[in-house]
Formats: sequence, C-alpha cells, structure tokens
Amino acid sequence: MILTKQYRCVHSSSCQCIKGHLSEDVIFLVFQHLNWNPKLIATLSCVCKWFDDLAKRVLWKAFCRARAPKMMLDLQSSGSHSVDGNWRALGKLLIYCSGCTRGGLFNNVHIPGHFVYRTRFSRTSGKSFLLPQCRTDVLYVSDPCEHLDQGDEGDVGFFRGIFKSFAMSKVRTMLIKRGAQLHPTEVCPYCKAKLWSMQQAEMIPQSASCRLGAYDDCIEYYVCLKGHVLGICTLLPLSDSEEVSELE
Repeated sequence: MILTKQYRCVHSSSCQCIKGHLSEDVIFLVFQHLNWNPKLIATLSCVCKWFDDLAKRVLWKAFCRARAPKMMLDLQSSGSHSVDGNWRALGKLLIYCSGCTRGGLFNNVHIPGHFVYRTRFSRTSGKSFLLPQCRTDVLYVSDPCEHLDQGDEGDVGFFRGIFKSFAMSKVRTMLIKRGAQLHPTEVCPYCKAKLWSMQQAEMIPQSASCRLGAYDDCIEYYVCLKGHVLGICTLLPLSDSEEVSELE
C-alpha cells in the first residue's frame, strides 16, 4: 500500500510529531472508516495544534453531519453559517450532558458531566421553550437526561440545545431589550462563551415544563452568546407527568 506523503508540523515547536504526519485526506478516510468516533477525534486533537486544527475544521464537522444530518442541514440553511468555526462545540453538545457543580449555575446541585450514547434533538420541542412572540426562532432542544433520586432535589433532568442563527434571533433581541445581565463567573460548557439566564429575564414559558414533564417552578435554563442552551428541571413522578402530557 502506498501512503500519502507526510508533512512536517510547523504550528508549534513543542509538537511531538517531529517525524511529520499524513495528509488531511488520509486522516479523513481513516476516521470515516471509524465512523467518526468522537473519543478518537478528541484524542487526536490532543496530539498537537495541527491535529487540533484539523479536528475543528474537518473531523468534528463530519461527525456532526453523520450524527444529526437533518439538523445540521437546517442549521446551515438560508445562508446561515453560524455553525462554522464551532463544530467541536456542537459535537460536544450532541454527545455530552454537562451536569453541574455545587455552587455553579444551578446552586446546590452536584451531578458530574458525562457522555451520552444517543440523544434526540427536536425543533418542534424547541418551540415550547420560547415565548409566543419569539416562536419564529428556530431552537433544537434535547430530551431531558434523567438523573433520578438526587436526594432533596428529587428526580433531576438536564437538557441542552442550540439556536439557529442566534445572532439574528428574537430571543437575543428581547434579552438585550430587557437588560438581561450575563452571568458574572460561569461560562458555556460547550464553547466557553458568556451566559444569559432565561429565568432572570422572565422568558421561560409554562409550555417548557409541560414539554419536559417537570414542575412549573423547577425549571431553569441559560443561553450563551453563541446560541447554545443548557438547562435543568425537576421531573414529575411518572404518573403525574403522564397526566400533564394528556392536558398538554
């Protein structure tokens, strides 16, 4: 087998790939054969700046398109290129429940973040998280990641999502008009951007708790400057949530 010519890494003097590395095309084919394994992409990113740049530009993009093709097509339709340059963050959002640390975004709750095998994101569900005057915005939201029997907190659910073209969204415009303050210390776990509290801005509709099967006064979520969403809720017992679904 004839391998493509190797290229020496010129991005950092501290890089360990002193003998050069294969071309982007060969690496692309290898990861295609590996079905865009996200753990291996993350491992490759740690080798050097050249591999990290390749992962951000090419591999995470291919991973996202393979994992959620219709969602990715929609996010980049109508001339929207807000995802470009943020493929790694979006890839992480697709497969990682951020959890929370005690004293962080969600006060006294401490649940470690973790990878999830598969999560369903829904544009239809996203409408339930928007006030009526903002429902022309496009928001994809995941089903809640359930963490049961969390002591006094009960059954906790974490959800996450992403806005399409957040910079031009009505939600962002309303947050600014209402003078919503960015969180002073915490940042988005997916892209490290600053966060707005939708609860503080009084922009969480009752339909969100109905959609999640959660208590009305036990839901909170944040949106970052790049449009990523992360939230928490206290889930109703199964029998109660079924009744809520029927009412909805």
